[in-house]
This record gives sequence, C-alpha cells and structure tokens, in this order.
Amino acid sequence: MSHAGTILGISELEIERVHRHDFIEVWAKPTKKPLCKHCESRHLRIKATHKRTVKHKRQGNQVLTLYLKVPKYHCRCCGRYFRHPFVGIRPRYRASECFRLEVFEAHHGGVTQRGISRTHRISPTTVERWYQSHISQKYKEIISRPCPEMLGIDEHFFTRKKGYATTLVDLRNRNVFDVKLGRSELSLRSYLRHLPGKENVRLIAMDLSETYRSIAKKYFPNATIVADRFHVVRLINHDVLEAWQIQHPEGRKNRGLLSLMRRHQWRLNEDNRANLDRYLANYPVLRALYITKQKLIRFVLMKTMNQNRMEKKLPQFLELLAQLHQSPLKALAKTLTSWLQPIVAMWRFTRNNGITEGFHNKMEMISRRAYGFRNFENYRIRVMTHCGWDGVINRVR
Repeated sequence: MSHAGTILGISELEIERVHRHDFIEVWAKPTKKPLCKHCESRHLRIKATHKRTVKHKRQGNQVLTLYLKVPKYHCRCCGRYFRHPFVGIRPRYRASECFRLEVFEAHHGGVTQRGISRTHRISPTTVERWYQSHISQKYKEIISRPCPEMLGIDEHFFTRKKGYATTLVDLRNRNVFDVKLGRSELSLRSYLRHLPGKENVRLIAMDLSETYRSIAKKYFPNATIVADRFHVVRLINHDVLEAWQIQHPEGRKNRGLLSLMRRHQWRLNEDNRANLDRYLANYPVLRALYITKQKLIRFVLMKTMNQNRMEKKLPQFLELLAQLHQSPLKALAKTLTSWLQPIVAMWRFTRNNGITEGFHNKMEMISRRAYGFRNFENYRIRVMTHCGWDGVINRVR
C-alpha cells in the first residue's frame, strides 16, 4: 500500500521516484481510475496521458514540486472526455491549494513579497495575485451574511478627500458586518433600503448621534436603541468640567484637582477624598455639581436590571433630571432627557460599542500598513476579510 497520499496530502497517488537537490522533485501518478464526472460510470478507457508540473508545499526550506501523469479518460457510456481530478489541485493551476494558502498566510503574517519570492520560488506578482484571490474569495463568503440581531453602529475617519465611513458590527459574534462610505442618511440611504434582513435586528448600540438614531428608527423598526455607556459618561464629565471652568477657571487648570474631579467617588482613597472636600468647601456650587455628577454616574453604570427594579429607579432618575434643568447643567439635562429611552434600555442590556471601537483600531492599522487607500472598495474588502469573520486565516483553516 502506498503512503504517498498521507505524505503529500493527496489521496490515491503513487510515487514513482524522488529527486532531492536545492528543491524536491516528486514524480507520481494516480493509483486507480475515478468515476465518470458526467454520468458516474465505471466503464472508462485511457485516451491519452498528459504531464502536469505543480508546486505543492515546502518541506523544511525546500519547495516540493510534483510531476504528475494525468490520464485523459473516455467514458464508454456517455461518450464524453475528462481528465483525472486531484484533491487539492484545481484544473489548469500550477500550484496546489495547500501551497497557495501557505503563501497567503506568510504574506498576511508580514513576510514581504520579495522574501516569499526567494523562499517559495515564485514571482512577487504571483504572491500579490494569490493574496488578492484569497481575499476576494473570503469577501464573497462574508458579504452574503444575513443582518445580525445585535448591531453596533459608529463612524470612523477614512480620508480627507472622502471623509468618514460608517461601521456596522455584529455584537454577538464579534465581527464587522459591513463598512460603507459616508455617515449621513443621504449617503447610506441606497444601501440601507436594499439591506436584507433588517427586520431581524433586535438591538442597536450607538453613541449619542442624532443622525444614527434617526437612521435606526427609520430603517430598523423592530430594533431597540441602546446608548453606549462610555459616551454617556464622557458627556457627563465634559459638561461638568465646562461648568467648573465657568465657576473657577484657576482650579480647572490644576491637574491634580482635575484628576480627582474626573474619577468616581468610590475609587478615591481617604487622602484624595479629604483634599477634594477641602477644595469644594470653598465653592458650594461646585460641590453641588460634583454630588449631582456622582449620582448621575451611578445611574448610568447600572446594568442587567429586571423590570421591577427599573420601575423603582426610573422616578429617581427623572427627579434628578428635573433638578438638573434648574442648574448650570441644563444643557446636559436636555440631552439626557432626549436620550432617556436609550439610556433606560442601557440599564437592561450590557451590549455597548466597545467592540466597534476596537475594530476601528484594527482598521487604522490596516490603512497604515497599506500606506492609505484611495479606493474605498479595496479598503472595504480588506477590512471585511480581516475583521468580518473571525479573521481570514482561522476560517480558511
């Protein structure tokens, strides 16, 4: 019994001879006839024999090249002709899928085209062509996915000329669902109208963007909008610090006091708390704002609450907002009131846009590695195949 299939990874293959020098050469032929690929008949005769030269894989630092005898069969039943098929070797290709995947993984891992050209004995142009082929293949698999149930939506910068792009992320499976150029309803309208499975979306996490909220209400009618907790906390801190700047500009410039005012009250030690109390004692308005800020933060950080607990907490939150309307933070109160429903939904769910922000970092690295993109579709394909389905390499394996 021949072990060629186990060694080479190609089943039903018999090795005739092997020659080793700077690279490995293997002459082989199939061990038995296949079924007719047209009618699945066994009545075949060999019409002729052809030769194929295929780069297969590397063993150590040597490239293994296969010289295959390829029979051409004639079916006695249907009268049609076909050539012997090999597992993992596509017709008219000069390299096996195993070898092409090895080149793709090496280039994806950071090896340059010139380096792969020396180690795998192929041209840099071939490396680029195979890499783009794998990228396009994975992109076709990813782009046909249905719309996810939990969606994260956010913007990120693309180029100065073309502006911003919108990122749609599948929060449950932690991958990028799609990337589209533009961040306004006008630029996204055509895409959203033809987006399949919009009715399947049950939750959308977003920052406090009026544009994205109007898009979610119009195109995802069954979805619950959930405000991103990080952006709500940042908005509260920003407005409190602006009010501090108005009340006491000199204290606002003190970096030590700035650190204490930004932190949560329960994370201050005794010394820090004493220093902050000593400062706020001289400014009653600031003390009131600080206390109100801490109450707001405690409300915002609540999550995984049931309906009964939410019904108890909601009147307290509304009372606090009513007090804010009569304070220097009335602009903040107005914003929180307009986003009341998404903030209350934030108490119930734990989903946020942290995953989306993490993918934005990866997108920035992809753009840096390519020294920028001029064509958005090329950028979109690269992002989707790297971030769209748990990484290209893991899926190909």
